[in-house]
Amino acid sequence: MKVVTVHTMQELDAQAIDEFGIPGLKLMEKAGQSCVDTIIAEFGPRGRAVIIAGKGNNGGDGYVIARLLCQAEWSVFICVLAERSLISGDAAINLDRVPRESVAYCPQEGQLSAGCRDEISRADVIVDAMLGTGLSNDVSGVYREAIEVINASGRPVLAVDIPSGIHGTTGRVLGDAVRATVTVTFAFAKLGHVLYPGAEYTGRLIVADIGIPADLMEAAHGYDLLNAEIIRPLLHRRDRQAHKGDFGHCLVIAGSPGKTGAASLCANSAVRAGSGLVTLAVAESLHGILETKTTEVMTVPLPDSNSGFVTSNAFPTIEKLLNGKDALALGPGLDRRPGTTALVQTIVESIALPMVIDADGLNALADDITILRRKKSATIILTPHPGEMARLLGTSIPDVEAVRILVAQEFARNFGVYLVLKGSRTIIASPAGTAAINSSGNPGMASGGMGDVLTGIIVSLLGQGYSAWDACCLGVFIHGYAADLVAKEKGEIGICATDVQEKLPYAYKGLMTED
Repeated sequence: MKVVTVHTMQELDAQAIDEFGIPGLKLMEKAGQSCVDTIIAEFGPRGRAVIIAGKGNNGGDGYVIARLLCQAEWSVFICVLAERSLISGDAAINLDRVPRESVAYCPQEGQLSAGCRDEISRADVIVDAMLGTGLSNDVSGVYREAIEVINASGRPVLAVDIPSGIHGTTGRVLGDAVRATVTVTFAFAKLGHVLYPGAEYTGRLIVADIGIPADLMEAAHGYDLLNAEIIRPLLHRRDRQAHKGDFGHCLVIAGSPGKTGAASLCANSAVRAGSGLVTLAVAESLHGILETKTTEVMTVPLPDSNSGFVTSNAFPTIEKLLNGKDALALGPGLDRRPGTTALVQTIVESIALPMVIDADGLNALADDITILRRKKSATIILTPHPGEMARLLGTSIPDVEAVRILVAQEFARNFGVYLVLKGSRTIIASPAGTAAINSSGNPGMASGGMGDVLTGIIVSLLGQGYSAWDACCLGVFIHGYAADLVAKEKGEIGICATDVQEKLPYAYKGLMTED
């Protein structure tokens, strides 16, 4: 599913009207009709509806809904949060088409009368047609009051285009926002519908066709929301005569005292994700532990001066290990000691193998981000969580989270890397500026080791010959999809990274066999 920014949607509307001669009234009529179709499908052929409308085009959609519901013999009450004199254009035309006796004007805070509140409390559905996608400032006054009344009512809510109070591009809550049961949006889903916290307020999302020309729709810049339909065609089917040499040999450099779990999770996940061979290189002092924690993975000791931490002294051994390897994972549980940081930086500057860098590998880069401008590999994938992303940028987590997609795109372009910005709705960005949003996964993934599993999956896919972009998209989606399988079986509380790792083959199977 393609998802667009508010700016892109505004441009599409303008082009449809100005270049294709489609009247704004016609677009508004189709928008209103699509909402009415949903209301009748969801809540029945007859009922009581309260439309809470603002002064702009979102309110205009609401007036169309009111008229069409009246024609369908619904009982309709319209609460307008503005003076009549402030309503103009297509919205005013549609307001004049509804029965005047059904309209109450409540332009000021405190003017939501007992009658309005009573109508809201008795509604079969409340239609939120207040603010739409153009909102950029915190809601206040009568709009905030109306949002509070709607949310406190306990009645089902249909939001027109987007729940009022949600920023249409970032998904941020601007002061307060309507919690919708269902949202009907037009032409495309907006980023604010799919990015959190907006996704929590949107409810079930329906994307309605309102007659924007197909050529405009096709040309519109947008982002893929990764789902099974998009991911399934990326999967490589296996030849019946294939052997382990056909599916890549991954090298994982990971682990330190107290963090051997990160190393084993990463390496074992690469196996579960389909690698033909996996070699795990660890500090010599930890080698025996990792041989116990891994079975299918081959292990190699790296010189560590009996400390358990690898440093630049291990680089000659690592260089020898590169022979015959197809991809490298670097960082899980490595530690942040100066010698280890120096090793990571040397590897990035000196090794041309496609690589995935996570955890302490990212921390090493944060110490000198210019290392990325001297990288030798043409394919580097970074997989930071918001805290690591903030360290890479020298900024704060709130600054990263406020504009996740833009942060990811800008960083990927500036440093010529693929970026996987983890979190609810993980963002994938490419050096070319392409970006996608993941839809799989659940809150049960908020536990230690999940990122190590993801690193193992992505490096495995790189080693199997997937392009960097496909490895990122498929890796992120199947990681979340496996976690969803776990949650379906066990619930979302108490899921651990090993649970997800063990479900990876089932996730592949599910994607390959679903219709």
